[in-house]
Amino acid sequence: MIATAEARPAERKSQQAQRSPAVELLAIGKQFPGVRALHDVSLSIEPGEVLGLVGENGAGKSTLIKILGGVYAAGSFRGDVLVGGRPQAFRSTRDARRAGVAVVHQELSLVPEMSIADNLLLGREPSRFGIVDPVRTLATARDILRRVLGKEAAAIDLTMPAGHLGVGVQQILEIARALADDARVIILDEPTAALTDGEIERLFALVRERRSAGASFVYISHRLEEIAALCDRVAVLRDGELVGVCDGKTTPTDEIVAMMTGKDLAEATRPARKPFGAPVLEVEHLSVAHPSLPARSVVSDLSLTVHAGEVVALAGAMGSGRTAALSALFGVARSAVHGTIRVDGKRVSLRAPADAIAAGVAFVPEDRKAMGLVLSLSVADNLALSALGRMSKLGVVDLQRAEQAALARLRDLSIKAPGLDAEVATLSGGNQQKVVIGKWLELGPRVLLLDEPTRGVDVGAKAEIYRLIEELTASGHAVLLASSDLPEVVRLADRVIVLREGRAAGTLEGEAITQLAIMQLAVGAVS
Repeated sequence: MIATAEARPAERKSQQAQRSPAVELLAIGKQFPGVRALHDVSLSIEPGEVLGLVGENGAGKSTLIKILGGVYAAGSFRGDVLVGGRPQAFRSTRDARRAGVAVVHQELSLVPEMSIADNLLLGREPSRFGIVDPVRTLATARDILRRVLGKEAAAIDLTMPAGHLGVGVQQILEIARALADDARVIILDEPTAALTDGEIERLFALVRERRSAGASFVYISHRLEEIAALCDRVAVLRDGELVGVCDGKTTPTDEIVAMMTGKDLAEATRPARKPFGAPVLEVEHLSVAHPSLPARSVVSDLSLTVHAGEVVALAGAMGSGRTAALSALFGVARSAVHGTIRVDGKRVSLRAPADAIAAGVAFVPEDRKAMGLVLSLSVADNLALSALGRMSKLGVVDLQRAEQAALARLRDLSIKAPGLDAEVATLSGGNQQKVVIGKWLELGPRVLLLDEPTRGVDVGAKAEIYRLIEELTASGHAVLLASSDLPEVVRLADRVIVLREGRAAGTLEGEAITQLAIMQLAVGAVS
């Protein structure tokens, strides 16, 4: 009787532990300077569940998984994290892994030159007297792979460098490494971005198998067809808030998209198109190779035309190819580019920025501080950078002409600065962006490429940049912009080309340009 009485509380305790969520996030909040990334997000992940996490770019997904994965240490955010019912205060990713939470990021973290076995056990290698034991390392790595791949593990040479494997197998190795830590919750961040259809099927089979064994997954993807195929529930973030959790199998994709955007199906806000001039930029069959995977492309067979006075926007989820397309059109692509490009009807070869500038193409990059400005130079020097050749004679800059041009830009663009001599680093983000745009205007470009033109600027500066874009098109410039800000795309674009996995998923014009329609094309939702 005594033994039975002692066993019953232990049994009840075990049952209670089994009923506890694998992870609970309670009233999570995270603030960055001037930006509310997350606000009062409460969410649970159940044992043996695949939870989809979706939202537009900037909705808060990355911030949430960094909190759950220990990248943002306890104290840097509000709220509580519980794992298996126990409160946690992660100080690092190592703490999160010890508690059973592992993140498999979109960018793989394997060391290509190291063997598969060494990658699987990196940081926890079996050792003897302080020296790594290669025999035990191979045996342990084989056991880890067997847990994940079953009989297939026997065919893998564990001494092979991990970089010799395909991306799909590398992705599975990342999951195997997480399972080696006895992770009870594995977060997969856009895991299929670089996988083939066969590799995706293999990954899904692995996730389903591990789910059956009790592991929980958080699955982040902009591909809603994958969410529907794999996820038990779907959590939707918008503007840093959890706007709903729905059934992953039965909820229509249109409904999920509407939750992501906050717009209903009846939205139609675009005015009629205004008349445009002749074609200025014509692109036919543009392809940009993947920088590290030669067999793949980040942009595939993209064709577009931008007329004088027209704003064409490239929209799509992160990694859809927007930035790669603009970079290729300015000669700064990181890999091989193919296709035909014409400016004002003349075929041009844009192998370097000098070629693009000579052809009348200007580029405002996404990262203005790293690629658009020289922060240690003055406002005047930055405004003159692109036109130094025109302002020089026999290699000597005409300082008076440069100053007059800078003053004109300061006035025309309403750039707020203490003076022309002020370091551009001291300006606000919005004024820095206007300097980046202004430095091109002295050249009178025919085509202006804008990548995330208002990222990191305040509301007032955003309105001024919008006004500037409208003035440029009114004077006959052709504008091709890429933006993840859907209200911005709807506000500015005369035509929207939605990219999905590097290809044009569809084109929207006039009243058809809505946030909902853009998201439906971007995620492959069926109307």
